[in-house]
Amino acid sequence: MKLNRTKQSTRRIVSWLWNHHRGCRMQAIINMVVGLVQVVLSLYGVELLRQLTDIATGKREGELLATAAIYIAVMMCDFLCNASHTWISAVLGVRSQNQMQQHFFSRLLKARWQGIERYHSGDVMNRLFGDVADIVNLMTEVLPFIVVITTQFLASFIYLFIMDRTLAYILVVCSPVFLILSRIYFRKMRRIVRKVKDSNSSVQAIIQESIQHKMVIKVMEMTDEMVRRLERRQSLLRWQIKCRARLSILTRTIVFVGFRGGALVALTYGLWQVSEGAITVGVLLAFTQLINKIQHPLLDLGRILPTLVGSFTSSERLMELEALPQEDDETTPPAATSRDKMLQPLTFTNVNYSYTDSGRPVLQGFSHSFMPGSFTAVLGETGAGKTTMLRLMLHLITPQSGTISPRLPRSAFSYVPQGNTLFSGTIRENLRFGNRNATTDEMYDALHIASADFVRDLPKGLDTPCGEGGGGLSEGQAQRIAIARAILRPCSILLLDEATSALDVETEKRVLTNIKQHYSDITIIFVTHRLSAVDFATEQIHMQRQG
Repeated sequence: MKLNRTKQSTRRIVSWLWNHHRGCRMQAIINMVVGLVQVVLSLYGVELLRQLTDIATGKREGELLATAAIYIAVMMCDFLCNASHTWISAVLGVRSQNQMQQHFFSRLLKARWQGIERYHSGDVMNRLFGDVADIVNLMTEVLPFIVVITTQFLASFIYLFIMDRTLAYILVVCSPVFLILSRIYFRKMRRIVRKVKDSNSSVQAIIQESIQHKMVIKVMEMTDEMVRRLERRQSLLRWQIKCRARLSILTRTIVFVGFRGGALVALTYGLWQVSEGAITVGVLLAFTQLINKIQHPLLDLGRILPTLVGSFTSSERLMELEALPQEDDETTPPAATSRDKMLQPLTFTNVNYSYTDSGRPVLQGFSHSFMPGSFTAVLGETGAGKTTMLRLMLHLITPQSGTISPRLPRSAFSYVPQGNTLFSGTIRENLRFGNRNATTDEMYDALHIASADFVRDLPKGLDTPCGEGGGGLSEGQAQRIAIARAILRPCSILLLDEATSALDVETEKRVLTNIKQHYSDITIIFVTHRLSAVDFATEQIHMQRQG
């Protein structure tokens, strides 16, 4: 299997994790403290067990019942520590994960439009949920656990070393072998895990797209083909997981054999010491307990290596999202814009734009002035740059050359994009995207202008629930609610991008008539393929496809 090199160095990922550790620090510290307390209780329990055995066999004087009571109390404290850890993980863990998801969610929403468009929504969802969960688990559980088991290893080794140096040396002789294997394992496993996570994202993308466009799949009779496409991707994922499992099993087997061999030699040595009368049975029992407490931390490190590798890969994938260029003053002018500036014509002067450096120009030498209070119909074939022109106005993209002046903030615009853009929730909640403070009367007024009076006749009115993409409503109904949402937003320029494509001609005329009558003082730019809209326009632009 040929694997690509990972994109980020280990040092850079560690630095990135440290910078993002702040939100998880409290839970990590508490988990570490609880774990260290358990280490102390564990070693004290070994000593109490040694004393109990020696008292019971007559090799030591002491109160058997009192020592047993202390031992039971220590075990109960250890149980309470375990319960505390479970509670901390359940309560603080959710908060840490929520905070990190909010951070990346905010970054995604504030990223430049062309940056986030490179990623499939299914892939983004996979990173926001799966990768964020991996990172939080690393910071709050894995790293404190590593500190705890390292402390347990060192403390147990010192305790054993004080009791018998030879036995201590025997147990740790396999440690260098473990460290060498772990380094090789980490490097190879990290490359495999990246492939597995990317394939998981591809599987989620196929499922998400298929559900979203299930009508198209049904009508085009592509159901079986989409299932086959999913199976091909899942087959690749299964093969990658097998490669990961083979490497993991091989490494664990070598480490297990080495450790068990060391334990067998140590136990044999201890039994010989008992037979020679050099140590008591209680000391031998303590030996067996310490063998586990020295070897288990190293075995635990081997078990958490896949988690550590997965977390590093998740970090790498989240670093890619965080590196998306954010909108700044160049793309989003400040909202503080004078009234005089708002009343100036919005002028394009020799604007050129193409979506790729080597692609055809979508706009080439485009110039036009949109006068305040005008109603401009923008016509042209598909690919002529009509929607691109709106994106330039909204500062979603910036021209490669030419100017757009004045530079108005997004607060100056309201917008109805192509397609069904309603969110899951109620009609009221959707309308509040236009104006969070809108009253019920203002909502019904906007619905009336958008020829959406049907909402009054619904059993729940404005509180009627909508499914994803306006589910439960017809395309025409959803489009009119989207128009009402835009009308509710205070603005100087209203952008309508094929906003009436799902309406019949008569309903479209009624909507445009209402908008023109009620908003004669704002600039309206209407992108459309329908020539009937020309009758409402004070200006027309006929755009031509370039290249």
